[in-house]
Amino acid sequence: MMRKAAVKSAGQVLWLSVLLLASTASVAHAQIDPNRRVDWSQVGIPGGIPSRTVVCATLSPGASVAQINTAIANCPSGQVVKLNPGTYNLAGGIDFAGKSNVTLRGSGPDQTFINFSNGASCLGQGADVCIRSSDLSGYLETPANSASWTGGYAKGATQITLSSVAGLAAGRWIVLDQADDSSDTGGIYVCQTGNVCADEGPSGSGRSGRAQLQYVKVTAINGNTVTISPGLYMPNWRASQSPGAFWGNGSGMITGSGIEDMSLNHAGNTTGDKSGTYFIFAYNCWMRNIRSLNSNRNHVWLYQSAGNIVRDSYFYGTQNAASQSYGIELFVSSGNLIENNIFQHITAPMNFNGAGSGSVFGYNYSIDDYYNVSPNWMQASAYLHAAGVDMGLFEGNDGAGFTGDVVHGTHHFITAFRNVWSGFEPGKSAQTVPVHLYAFSRFMNVVGNVLGQPGYHTQYEDAAPTGSNMNASIFVLGWSSHGTTDAEVPNDPQVRTTLMRWGNYDVATGTSRFVASEVPSTIGQFPNAVPSTQTLPGSLYLSAKPSWWPARPWPAIGPDITGGELIAGHAYKIPARLCYENTAKTNGILNFNANNCYGSATSPPPPAAPANVRIIR
Repeated sequence: MMRKAAVKSAGQVLWLSVLLLASTASVAHAQIDPNRRVDWSQVGIPGGIPSRTVVCATLSPGASVAQINTAIANCPSGQVVKLNPGTYNLAGGIDFAGKSNVTLRGSGPDQTFINFSNGASCLGQGADVCIRSSDLSGYLETPANSASWTGGYAKGATQITLSSVAGLAAGRWIVLDQADDSSDTGGIYVCQTGNVCADEGPSGSGRSGRAQLQYVKVTAINGNTVTISPGLYMPNWRASQSPGAFWGNGSGMITGSGIEDMSLNHAGNTTGDKSGTYFIFAYNCWMRNIRSLNSNRNHVWLYQSAGNIVRDSYFYGTQNAASQSYGIELFVSSGNLIENNIFQHITAPMNFNGAGSGSVFGYNYSIDDYYNVSPNWMQASAYLHAAGVDMGLFEGNDGAGFTGDVVHGTHHFITAFRNVWSGFEPGKSAQTVPVHLYAFSRFMNVVGNVLGQPGYHTQYEDAAPTGSNMNASIFVLGWSSHGTTDAEVPNDPQVRTTLMRWGNYDVATGTSRFVASEVPSTIGQFPNAVPSTQTLPGSLYLSAKPSWWPARPWPAIGPDITGGELIAGHAYKIPARLCYENTAKTNGILNFNANNCYGSATSPPPPAAPANVRIIR
């Protein structure tokens, strides 16, 4: 790989690196084996969030929720319902009710303020904003259509053969799943059974006993042979686990709708509605430039949804600050992109809480992961919290830590790349761990991260069954409880032996560790060869520095970074953190507007790099 010289302009460092590489996948291949990751460059909405200019209706303060919902229902495809500046007090929830290809846009989250005192039923769970299908025909427990499938089990396969294609057409999304494993052979172990592989048992995600799943789009049908995109993510699909597929009737899916440029205050809705904004059976929908305050269970619920985007937004507080107090909750979903957001005073900001594959959390900042059940307990900013969570990516995030727990089951092949996780929050003394992987978090990839709090973390690793000093360790691995052994669930040494660690800087050793013995090159299943280079790619999903990035170094975090503001100079502050620190606050809450932090939130995505060149600015 070749790197050009750095250039300086107007007193700011603008790094320009040209890496001569075959493709994004080839860059990742230099570090992470193809069986252990996927192509994340296609997450979210193809071509990005659409920029719509034609306004079909304009509403002003005093408008009722019924008027807003009627305007959405009557808006022609590809147009915008506009909310003028001011405060809207709504006694019910905004409900898209299956209306596709419509944008609800305010005048900015510092100008358009919506206060909710009640929500919409939103197919039973309740939400203040409901971006949903118009029926439950695709619901995972009682789907309208289901089939078994054969053939094409290999990772990456794009054709499968279904026993039935009734009600199916090109352009539709379907869910592929298979039965859980009945026993642990030491490799991939998809399990959600209480007191066997989980503290509490299933979380309710996926069809019963079928935690592994992936959303795919049907691109062609020839007889019973179905072409899908993307191809299969996991490498363990097989006939012995009775692979199946299910889908709805098709009439009710919502796609191409989004909400932008407004402030949503959920504090007044104490009726039990669970979500701030609920995406359900939603595909290629979005949220952008939203300020969301004091939701109930979560601020955003991506529930049985795929290919959506949540970006450039600010999330503050929850109503209970207990175990179910989430920022973004992914629950039975695939291929979603959660990027460039700020999370403040939320117990679990970024949470894979249901089965699903291939989603990305990129360049998000979290602070004060507040947990009122145990004030000295540090909650991680990034969580794996359910069985069937696999092939996801955390990249470029700045927060307290990364945890794969054992509460609801097992997880596999999650990649953490170029994050800064301090493992520390003021006043916290328990579970202060940058990377905490409990039992059955196997085949993880932790590459190019910056880890630990200087002066606090003094030990590199605490690994089951003989480790100790958990709270001062950079890595805590394989325990069935919090650095101890649980009476019901066994410890799991395979967490450590299957873990790929490469090029992480940590404060305990004070080194960037390119250590061959920490690469699982000799394991029997899904080994990773020791990389031939210590040069890391700039990103595992972006083709170039994104358009919203300021005139600062990119990538911002990693062992190869010098001169940064954080942790021995190995990390610069990401844009979301700079936005948080530089935006005025009222009673501790940001007076937020993404356009004031990142420029126009409607800027088009940057052009793709040429096929044989990867540009890192």
